[in-house]
Amino acid sequence: MMTYDWIIIGAGISGASLAYELSQQKFKVLVLEKDPIPDNATVYSYGGLAYWSGTDELTRQLGREGIELHRQLTEELGQDTEFRELDLVLTIDRDADPQAIAKTYDRFATKPQLLSVKEACELEPLLNPDAIAGCLQLPHGHIHAQKTTEVYLQACLRNGGEIKYERAIDFVRDNQRILGVETKLNTYYAANTIVCAGGLTRSLLLQTGIEVDNYFTHAQLITTPPVKLELQTIVMPAIQQRFALEAAARDLVFDNGKEKNEARSILDAGVVQFLDGSLCLGQISTITSNPHAKFDAAAEEAKIRQQVNNILPALEKIPGTYHHCLVAFNDRAIALAGKLQPFTGIQLFSGFTSTLVFAPILARRFARWLAGEADAIIEQLAKKIEK
Repeated sequence: MMTYDWIIIGAGISGASLAYELSQQKFKVLVLEKDPIPDNATVYSYGGLAYWSGTDELTRQLGREGIELHRQLTEELGQDTEFRELDLVLTIDRDADPQAIAKTYDRFATKPQLLSVKEACELEPLLNPDAIAGCLQLPHGHIHAQKTTEVYLQACLRNGGEIKYERAIDFVRDNQRILGVETKLNTYYAANTIVCAGGLTRSLLLQTGIEVDNYFTHAQLITTPPVKLELQTIVMPAIQQRFALEAAARDLVFDNGKEKNEARSILDAGVVQFLDGSLCLGQISTITSNPHAKFDAAAEEAKIRQQVNNILPALEKIPGTYHHCLVAFNDRAIALAGKLQPFTGIQLFSGFTSTLVFAPILARRFARWLAGEADAIIEQLAKKIEK
């Protein structure tokens, strides 16, 4: 019987970075991923690294550490993550007050520069000047999230780790001790299991009677093949409704402790272009208690295109493909990392804010903490799960 030090459920950016970091600590690691061809939030991520967006000492520190890690990651892992730094342009609706919106960004580690319509269109010539009252300009990092994840997994394999493409369906347990993981094909045993299953984390853990404040949105977006048009920046709205939606998650999902079946959606129109020229247009975020909810793809794509085309009319006729995935988040902390009481042998690493900038650096800290190194940040996050 094969026994591992750590089984990691999920091979998105969170699970992959943690698997690598644990293998760096000489642990015997098994990664379980349900899809041989990835179809998760990492695959459809726009790849942004919002290292400027810290609002307190903790997030500012992790933002600094996170961007430094990404700047060195290609060299460390020996394969290209497509890291670069470029401008983020946050569009201000033509009916809004630019000064008032700029003021709302005063709390961030880096304050944006307020651009006039003319200045914004000089920076990003594809913008529609009639749709905006100005823009906010910020420094921003960018990676290809899926390529970065694949690079992490390859590095884990070189360190002796293993990856099995099998769906985790339950846990092996002895009372309140988790001994391993069952898949449709096999049973795997480990001293410890870490759940990094993104939007499916909550439903997987509920099977064992563990309820966590790990929620999810249904993200809907459009990807395109490489195009000849060239964006100079990443374009996003200055007022992003997704954060307000996530902040209200508990009330939207539950009614007196019972899960609701209704859904609520918002649309934040934005576009990013990858190094190969392909685009990601989006996105609609929908909160519902059902991770398997279905949507009208044609109708949702039309909504995205209408708003994106208003900001960037040159993209109106570019062909693309609609996608839908689950995006995990929580309403307690920047991440949920630590033991899942009262059980032993099982931990959680999920529900990130600013996943791409925070998950890799927290994976490094978490792995070293699990290996016995003191870490006040991880200990602080671990306490959030216990409450």
